[in-house]
Amino acid sequence: MSERDKILRYYRSSGDVELAAKLLDLAEVTLKNRKYKVSEFLDPYGQSIAETIAAHYDRLTMETNGGYAGAERMKAAFVDTDFLDYAGSLDYCIDTLVIQWDSRYYRPSHRDVLGALMGLGIKREILGDIIMASEQCYVITDTAMAAYIVQNLTEIGQAAVSVSQASLDDIPAKEEKVKEIRSTVASLRLDAVAASGFGTSRTRMAEDIAAAKVKINWQEAKSSSQAVKVGDVISMRGRGRVEVIEVPGQTKKGRYSVLLRRFM
Repeated sequence: MSERDKILRYYRSSGDVELAAKLLDLAEVTLKNRKYKVSEFLDPYGQSIAETIAAHYDRLTMETNGGYAGAERMKAAFVDTDFLDYAGSLDYCIDTLVIQWDSRYYRPSHRDVLGALMGLGIKREILGDIIMASEQCYVITDTAMAAYIVQNLTEIGQAAVSVSQASLDDIPAKEEKVKEIRSTVASLRLDAVAASGFGTSRTRMAEDIAAAKVKINWQEAKSSSQAVKVGDVISMRGRGRVEVIEVPGQTKKGRYSVLLRRFM
């Protein structure tokens, strides 16, 4: 069985075979032309698939770039190791746009901005991070789509907006509100841990999981009973994400102590 077949077989069981196949195609072209190939924007789970692929080929290394320090969504570059010896900087074809509105009347959210962009027919894979500020936001995008967005994005919801090119150096330092949560849960099931982290009932969380609003490690949650472990990241649409930092042990009543870190 070839390395490609082994990798596809592994990701077929998790439902990610299509992405794995696309990344494998890039890796194999890189090995053939002995240079490099760059993917579309990937979430952290997609990046982990790219890392797995690179690790299976001796002449292949992987680098990432999301346009600024601390980016979550990034492009992966498969690079022939021989090419690294004489190559300059890699061209990831990443541009930055700034979207502005009148903050006296409108306060678009991250979801509003993303919805407006995808309403133009833009795939999520073409877009990197969206960094919100008080009167504007910065959008990381593939260079090929930048001019189209500038010309066609004129409103977000009811808010009239203007879009212009910006420099990657203009992007403000990423700020995230972080809250540590110490709690006890009846079990290390996803619904129990997520309910504690997001401050909701276990029943409501189970409903949200069933409605495909919850991901674990950037993959859609399979079920409420899915087991959670230290290091897992639980994200919820519109609510941010929760990272499982520590599970110190069980209480005398058999409940599990957990330390969670919530990013809002």
